[in-house]
Amino acid sequence: MTVPVLRIGRHEIAPALGLAPMAGVTDKPFRLLCRRMGAGLATTEMTSANPQLRGSRKSAERLDHAGEPGPISVQIAGTEPDQMAEFARYNVDHGAEIIDINMGCPAKKVCRAWAGSALMRDEALVAAILTAVVDAVDVPVTLKIRTGWAADRKNAPVIARIAEDAGIAALAIHGRTRDQKYQGTAEYDTIARIKQDLSIPIWANGDVDDPDKARRVLEHTRADGLLIGRAAQGRPWIFEEIRHYLDTGEHLPDKSPEQVGAILVEHLEALHAFYGAERGVRIARKHLGWYVKAHPGREAFLASINRVNDAAEQVRRTREYFEGLAAVLGSAA
Repeated sequence: MTVPVLRIGRHEIAPALGLAPMAGVTDKPFRLLCRRMGAGLATTEMTSANPQLRGSRKSAERLDHAGEPGPISVQIAGTEPDQMAEFARYNVDHGAEIIDINMGCPAKKVCRAWAGSALMRDEALVAAILTAVVDAVDVPVTLKIRTGWAADRKNAPVIARIAEDAGIAALAIHGRTRDQKYQGTAEYDTIARIKQDLSIPIWANGDVDDPDKARRVLEHTRADGLLIGRAAQGRPWIFEEIRHYLDTGEHLPDKSPEQVGAILVEHLEALHAFYGAERGVRIARKHLGWYVKAHPGREAFLASINRVNDAAEQVRRTREYFEGLAAVLGSAA
């Protein structure tokens, strides 16, 4: 098996390994890092189509695509077809080359507004939104969904057909229902069925957390590509690991503490530069937790560094922690 290539409109996604959009995670610094480490596509955080939120600092940050490698994929969310269409045009005017529609988010505050995966309950509204957005822009429109609203309402095959008929250029399917949220395990039979029935490209998503799992999911679903979400948190090199394994059948060696530390410091400095030192330090804390979760001494390190408010000190202590790991492992060897 080799790494697949996926086409979305005029864009060739190579490798067809994408960073799945995640609220509060897939900001510009993280997208740039994942692209550098092998992701063929990195979609922005979900952004609300509500025009009242458009002037906020957070929205402005999500519109910043300067220096990003294309294609620029922007995810939007909302419930009103005209508003979604207008917001799609707005994003295209600000650099979006692919518009992705969120109908997969299981978060309560999103679903209470009948956005995200809650939309899967209303197939007529789904059709109206998809048609409005596709007709509004001259760039490809993609869609992300779940297998359904609940275990007894797995209507993803119906939504998928609606999407293809509306002109959606590619479809991403998370192998869980909305009521599962991120609990239990993803299933791929629904994705395989949809891939068999549709002609548009299909992304498989959910629990793809290592190269072996990536290969099994691709073989089982025959999907055109994989979206990686939570498994990339603290491990952005997972894309190059999967690509190498699919191309060669061999696993890359694990990253050394020195390598992990260098990647993390690069990430921290990018967050400080993008958000400013004060906010960057706070936002970096969750990433620190993800990067060190598999390393010894992490509890003491996190307890210490999470009290740090200075950007330079955050970087210094991070370097010291990974240098200490390298020294301990070196002496043990």
